[in-house]
Amino acid sequence: MSPEFIQSRQNPRVQNLVRLHERTHRDAQQRFLVEGRRELERALGEGVIEEIYFCPELFRDASSQDLVERANQADVAVCQMAPMAFDKVTLREGPDGLLGVARAWHLTLPDLKLSATPLLLIVERVEKPGNLGALLRSADAAGADAVIVCDPVTDLFNPQVVRNSQGALFSMPVAVVSPQEALDFLRANKIALVTTTPAATLDYWDADLRVAAAIAVGGEKDGLTPFWLEAANQSVRIPMKGQTDSLNVSAAATLALFESVRQRRQPT
Repeated sequence: MSPEFIQSRQNPRVQNLVRLHERTHRDAQQRFLVEGRRELERALGEGVIEEIYFCPELFRDASSQDLVERANQADVAVCQMAPMAFDKVTLREGPDGLLGVARAWHLTLPDLKLSATPLLLIVERVEKPGNLGALLRSADAAGADAVIVCDPVTDLFNPQVVRNSQGALFSMPVAVVSPQEALDFLRANKIALVTTTPAATLDYWDADLRVAAAIAVGGEKDGLTPFWLEAANQSVRIPMKGQTDSLNVSAAATLALFESVRQRRQPT
């Protein structure tokens, strides 16, 4: 059976996909957009995709058609779009002709499955969706147990979060909670809080990150709030040798996460 074919930019389904560019509609529908083959591959693997829209004229290789066929076999609704209609719904320059609609999910702290010596990333008030996505990607790459987002400014399902995470959103457990809930969780599970701040005197490589630890990073402008800094078991800094006085929040988090990875290596 051939998939539905949408040609008009005024089609009601096209109009609804455009609405999902906005947070208010994502929140109301509890659905969000996933664009790009790599991101859709991961989302399909997690079973959260409800619909896939595709434009063969924009496919880059045969793997895109393979993805559509796998989605169809998995009983995911698939719909073909004409180039003009797809152009209406895409947010990317140079799109690859694949767009999905996924259902949102919400994890609580008890949902998180912790390893024997957990490594967590706490993210407070990060404003830029691209940075939040990059933080998820770094946490996933470092093998962190989970990311805890506190006082979010941007929503977890913003298209730029999805894109910059390169699909890590679908594999990295993420809980969005209040700062007090997060701190209570750390204390209940005996997880040390390691805050990052230029005001610290301890260089990040001198901190003990072999223990169960949660590395906390703050917003792009002001960093962590006093709530976190005053509760810290250790506060660390990244030494700045040039004229730059700070790093992008995702770069800073990546350094701290992978320092923990380095310290936890088994001796050869």
